[in-house]
Amino acid sequence: MKQRRSKPYVRRAAAAAGALALTAAFCWWENNGLTLTRYQWSSPKVPKAADGFTIVQVSDLHNHSFGTEQGGLLSLVAQAQPDLIVITGDIIDRNRTDLGPALTFAAGAAGLAPTWYVTGNHEFSVEEGTRQTLFQGLARAGVHLLDDNWAQLELPGGAPLLLAGVSDTALRAGDVQNVLAAARAESGLEEALTLLLAHEPQYLKSYAAAGADLVFCGHAHGGQIRLPAVGGLFAPGQGPLPEYTAGLYQAEETTMLVSRGLGNSVFPLRVFNRPEITALTLRAEGA
Repeated sequence: MKQRRSKPYVRRAAAAAGALALTAAFCWWENNGLTLTRYQWSSPKVPKAADGFTIVQVSDLHNHSFGTEQGGLLSLVAQAQPDLIVITGDIIDRNRTDLGPALTFAAGAAGLAPTWYVTGNHEFSVEEGTRQTLFQGLARAGVHLLDDNWAQLELPGGAPLLLAGVSDTALRAGDVQNVLAAARAESGLEEALTLLLAHEPQYLKSYAAAGADLVFCGHAHGGQIRLPAVGGLFAPGQGPLPEYTAGLYQAEETTMLVSRGLGNSVFPLRVFNRPEITALTLRAEGA
């Protein structure tokens, strides 16, 4: 009799173990199954010779590792065939300050295409010594720090591209317009295509007021948990049901691309929100 009564228990235990294993596999995949999202963006400021120029964005790594020596992540970046790589902050995490995963990725990225970087809030939440060690390591890897600075790049065909970046501290202080105004004044590129790197997307109106053509942001982690017809549920700086979590947004003449990012921080899980890199391809109107 005891043996007969135990059979339903065994079946229930087996079913529970199976469900637990499936849940664990699902959670692992949702937090490690990399995805590449492609976008196209056209503008009269994009010359025909630059049609097809591709910018790969990496955001919010938070010291996460994707394979040995970041092989999984670097393979996906290479698959996107970048002409330019931009890193939009939180490459490290204030709760996990081992810089190895961040610097390994940085060295690999710089070997694929010119790579530019701006800080996020986590870079300024660690000790000064850790932050400077990170910056020095990035420089040795060949990654260019663009905090509150600008660079003049050249698109195919020779047209200038103004690339500017705003640090997360300056962003929160409301200095976006000052950074872009200085970039234009110092470069003399008043009419050139202007790209801005900034960590946080909720400042879209400020980016538009500053006159950026195209802005790359992260920070929202895709809303952490994404539901159909709802989108992300929570984002830092925006709170519940955030407006800017993933994809393209428009304000006046400014387009902002928000990456769902790669890693996690305080909240350890993503749900229906796999880690993402984005690839945006410039298109010339009429090309």
